[in-house]
Amino acid sequence: MLDKKRLATNVEGDFFVNTACINCDTCRQLAPDVFTEIGRYSAVTKQPQEAKEERAAFHALLACPTAAIQSAKKEGLREAMADFPLLLDDQVYYCGYTSAKSYGASSYFIIHPDGNWLVDSPRYVPSLVKKFEEMGGIRYIFLTHQDDVADAALYALHFQSDRIIHELEKHAQPDAEVIVQGTDPIEWRPDFRFLPGPGHTRGHMTLLYRNKYLFTGDHLAWNHESNELEAWEDYCWYSWDAQVKSMKRLAIEKFEWVLPGHGEKVHLDQQTMKQAIEHLVLKLELA
Repeated sequence: MLDKKRLATNVEGDFFVNTACINCDTCRQLAPDVFTEIGRYSAVTKQPQEAKEERAAFHALLACPTAAIQSAKKEGLREAMADFPLLLDDQVYYCGYTSAKSYGASSYFIIHPDGNWLVDSPRYVPSLVKKFEEMGGIRYIFLTHQDDVADAALYALHFQSDRIIHELEKHAQPDAEVIVQGTDPIEWRPDFRFLPGPGHTRGHMTLLYRNKYLFTGDHLAWNHESNELEAWEDYCWYSWDAQVKSMKRLAIEKFEWVLPGHGEKVHLDQQTMKQAIEHLVLKLELA
């Protein structure tokens, strides 16, 4: 039954991608040895050969926003499900379970002694909710912009969380508990700094955590092919000029991780990251 929509670009084997794929790149980030972009879709170009590859392929299957990844093999799926959220570094996690509502955008979970944070939102999935409960719940939900709220309202209701969003994006969560105004940086409790950055949308914000982790929404990401930071004028819905200016302001901040909604994550030492963001700003200003 499932094979009816199986893309011809898949190699033979248990794992495959079907025509529900929206080419969001989630699977290629989680299991780059298995999935490749071919035309307008991802495809399985190498079946998993080792346990690590198979686990990564199951992670991609579970994270896919449209259930476009299927597998005839089910053994190992439950164990892969238990892995989420996936640890990235020092109590910072990738949620997985991306939502079609946010076109497969990544979301993140932070364990913090003063209350845990969700940065943007994954799908509302019972197994993930249970894991969040076991890890101490969710005190705050930081929403970078209107595109990536997904099931934030459901998580807020379940955990009695405070949602944080800019006033210019409030229509996406009209009953949000904390509304940010203006374009000035805001120091929010210890460790957290809100950085309004209009451009992609009018009220887009990034979140800087402990001067190390920058959660960038749709503002900034890594490109492994060109080995540099990138931004996308084609996907700028408000003002490209404003986004370039926001990027320039961002270049004065200190951080080591770029954790985007769309695009690839990257960890560089602070000096190398500073050079990377300055290089991007220069390139954008000269374009």
